[in-house]
Amino acid sequence: MASMNDKDYYAILGVEKDASTDEIRKAFQQKARKLHPDVNKAPDAEERFKEVSEAYAVLSDPDKRKRYDAMRSGSPFAGYGGGASPQGGGYSDPFGFGGPFGWGPFGGGTTSRRRSRAYRPRAGADVVYELTVDAETASKGTRRGVTYQRYAACGVCHGSGSVQSDHPETCPTCGGRGHITVDTGLFGVMAMTCPECEGTGRVVADPCSACGGSGRTLTASEVVVDVPAGSHDGDEVRVAGMGNAGTNGSEAGDFVCRVCVPEERLTQRQANGCNLIGFALPFLVLGLVTGVLSSFALFVTLMIVFGVYLVARDGFRRAPRWWRSAGLAVLNGVSNGFFIALFLAMMFSCSAGLGTRGYMGGMYVI
Repeated sequence: MASMNDKDYYAILGVEKDASTDEIRKAFQQKARKLHPDVNKAPDAEERFKEVSEAYAVLSDPDKRKRYDAMRSGSPFAGYGGGASPQGGGYSDPFGFGGPFGWGPFGGGTTSRRRSRAYRPRAGADVVYELTVDAETASKGTRRGVTYQRYAACGVCHGSGSVQSDHPETCPTCGGRGHITVDTGLFGVMAMTCPECEGTGRVVADPCSACGGSGRTLTASEVVVDVPAGSHDGDEVRVAGMGNAGTNGSEAGDFVCRVCVPEERLTQRQANGCNLIGFALPFLVLGLVTGVLSSFALFVTLMIVFGVYLVARDGFRRAPRWWRSAGLAVLNGVSNGFFIALFLAMMFSCSAGLGTRGYMGGMYVI
């Protein structure tokens, strides 16, 4: 009988040594469905299924996986007989609920269930689309048709994820608990997320082949967006329910059309320039008021000049909204530079105060 450190669990599951936990789980699901003795009548099906379950029990847990990798690299761990249950004898069902996918115990003769999939109802996300128009079009308003990709409710199962059943059922693997326990022998009894329901405790009873049980499919959609007159850069127009569909019948998100008016928008370079100008202003003001930051005059001048250069490089705009955006960027820079300038002003004031005192006989005098 092979010991544990003689077994290559990665090869048993058919994954690479750097495989993610999700890849390991999917590999286990695929192999377990094919190898379960109630489905696979090959003489070695029971032994191979047992090895797959053992491999998943170790590799799906980060700590156990590290210990196994260390053992494989030559660490002196005790051997483990991988064939029988800890009590000896025949197969020990590690799941305790009639197999990992609802089948009865070996030899039980129960009817196998159809493949289940995790039931995960989640609201769909918004789809954000940026529509670029000129200032004149934005002021007058416009109507545009947009073609885009999104997840829409599956047309076969109507978004439920199940072809015939209207409601999910309790996961047959974990009994609705969302986790299972596996006796790994050397590593003891360990708990893990149920690979069938992925921790939700519920499964789609009759998974739709078109959407894989999620209730939605990727498709191309069209929507007509009415941009109202008087719109400006950054304004949003929402079309309810035309975003991504939710999973397993959950509500869909919205289609969000974000208006982009280049004449009113700062470029990244202009935004950086305005921030730089704003950052320098507190140093300039405090320097003029207190007179203690005069040594920073050259530095402050260079920051302002370079900031103006960055803004002017992409061109000034006449649109009022552009100047408003520029002003907000400058104020953002001011807020960043104010406290630094105030701190330096206080430091210089203290230094200047000490400089007015003389030093005689081990004590300061005025």
